[in-house]
Amino acid sequence: MFEQLDLFASTYSEPYTVSQLSAHISRLIDRDAALRDLWLEGEVSNFVQASSGHCYFTLKDGGAQIRCLMWSSDARRHRYLPTDGDQVLGHGRVGVYEVRGVYQLYVDQIRPAGVGDLYRQFERLKARLEEEGLFAPERKRPLPRFPRRIGVVTSPGAAALRDIVNVLRRRFPLATVLLSPTLVQGDAAPRQIVDALEILNQKDDLDVILVARGGGSLEELWAFNDERVARAVAESRIPVICGVGHETDFTLADFAADRRAPTPSAAAELAVPDEAELRAQVEAWRRDLGGALRAVIDQRRWRLKDRVRALRHLSPRNRMAQTRQRIDDLIGRAEKAVHHEIRIRGERLDGLQGRLRGLSPEGTLKRGFAVVRQDRDGTVVRSVDQVSPGDTLRVRVADGEFPVETS
Repeated sequence: MFEQLDLFASTYSEPYTVSQLSAHISRLIDRDAALRDLWLEGEVSNFVQASSGHCYFTLKDGGAQIRCLMWSSDARRHRYLPTDGDQVLGHGRVGVYEVRGVYQLYVDQIRPAGVGDLYRQFERLKARLEEEGLFAPERKRPLPRFPRRIGVVTSPGAAALRDIVNVLRRRFPLATVLLSPTLVQGDAAPRQIVDALEILNQKDDLDVILVARGGGSLEELWAFNDERVARAVAESRIPVICGVGHETDFTLADFAADRRAPTPSAAAELAVPDEAELRAQVEAWRRDLGGALRAVIDQRRWRLKDRVRALRHLSPRNRMAQTRQRIDDLIGRAEKAVHHEIRIRGERLDGLQGRLRGLSPEGTLKRGFAVVRQDRDGTVVRSVDQVSPGDTLRVRVADGEFPVETS
C-alpha cells in the first residue's frame, strides 16, 4: 500500500529522514507510467564505460541535462555505443538513485539521433502488426529436423550467402541449396524480396527458407522492415528462418519469421543439424543398443540354459534311461528269482528222483528182489498160475539176467 507523505503538514510527531524522502520521490516516479517507457533525445557528454561494463554518461540539450546509466547486459547487445558529442536517441525508464538523491535515465536501447524518425516508424508499424496478430507465437511453425532442400533469399554476391553455404556444407552436407536472388537494400529491395519468397513457395520440394543479409545500419536493413516483406514472411507456406544483420539488429521480418537468428550463419545453423553431433548421437545409440542387446541376449541365454536343464530333466531320453536301468534291475532280479526257483526245483527234483529211484524196479532189484518173465514172450510172471512145469523163464536180478527152467 502506497503511503502518502505530506511534507507540509503543520504538525507531525517526528521529522522525516533523507532516506525516507528519497524513497518517497522514487515511489512517485515509479508510479508514473510515462516515465517507465520513453525515448529521450540529447547530446552525449562525460561518457565512461566502467571495468564492469556499465556505461555512465549525461544527455543534455540547450536548457537541461540528465544523468544516464546503461547496464553491462544492455551494453553488450549494442554494436553502437556513443562518444562525447554524439546526438543520440535513448530508450529507458526514469528512476531515482536514492543514495545520492538524484534522478537518472536507465537506458536499455541507444541509437544515433539521425535515425530517430526511422525508429519511430519501425515502432509504429511493429505495434500495428503485432496488434493484428502477425507476430503471434501460435503462428510459428516447427522447423524440419532433417531438411533435404533449403531455399535462400539473399543477394547472390553477398558474404551472407557464402557464410550460409559454408555452414551448411560443414554441418549437414546432405542438404542442397536453392538460391532465390534479390536485392537486400534500397527502394527496389522489398518488392524483390517478396517476389523471391513467392518463387520459393511455388516449389514442392523445399523444406525451409532462409531470409538473410549481413549487418549494416538501420537504413541499410530497412528493406526488412517493410510491411510487404513482413507479411510475405508470415504468410509463407514453407517455414522461414530470418537471419538479418547482427545480434543486436531486429527487423519486422525477424518478428514475422518462424525463427529468428542473430546472423546469417546462425540461421544456417538453426536450419540443419550438425553432422558430427548426429554421428556422435548415432554412435551413442549404437553403444546403448549394443549394450541393451547384449543384456537381453545374456538374459535369454541364462533363461535358455534353465529351460534346457528343465527339458533334460523332463526329457524322454532321460526317462528312457531311467526305465532302461529299471528294466535291467528287474531283469537281474528276475534272473536271480528264476535261478533261485530252478535251484529249489532242482533240489526238489533230486529228492523226487531219489524217491523214484527208491521205488523203481532197479531199486527193488538191488534190495534183493528179482523180476521173472516168460522167456517166450517176456511176460512178467505175477502168479504161479502163469507157470507150468517145463517153462523156461528169465530171472532179472540187480546185476543181470539168467534163465531158469521149471520142473
